Amino acid sequence: MLAPARPRKLAKVPFVELADGRVQGVVSSGSDIGRVYVSSVAASTYEFACSTNNNRPCGGARGMFCNHILALLNEATLQYSAERVARYLRVEPEELTAQAISQTMSATRPSQGDNTAAASVFSQFLRHLAYLEFEPSTAPVPELQWFPPTRTVV
Repeated sequence: MLAPARPRKLAKVPFVELADGRVQGVVSSGSDIGRVYVSSVAASTYEFACSTNNNRPCGGARGMFCNHILALLNEATLQYSAERVARYLRVEPEELTAQAISQTMSATRPSQGDNTAAASVFSQFLRHLAYLEFEPSTAPVPELQWFPPTRTVV
């Protein structure tokens, strides 16, 4: 596990990951505390998708990156570093910032996807939330026991 590039606030973007060939995550709604958006941008093609956790399309993602996707990219660069996000998305911006990355991708006029990955991304987010309910402990987590030991204890 890599340490975050810089600390970030989790209120706006509580979950972001580089997985399945996308930068994907969950972004809080700016207007409704009970609503979140599941957003993603695909590597290479920069195809983007954004919808609510109830699969309603984002009103701001009409042919271009919405504010949720921009927030997701910004938090991804804080979590993983701009260099790693750019390399993962296969984008070559003039400078390594979240804004430059999103502008470079937007300039290619990426297509809007159908957000078929929203359910799995939201499921991952809920799984991560479940870990917050555990009491702090150094004992192994039972559902992670399928990982083989890396060394023996003497």
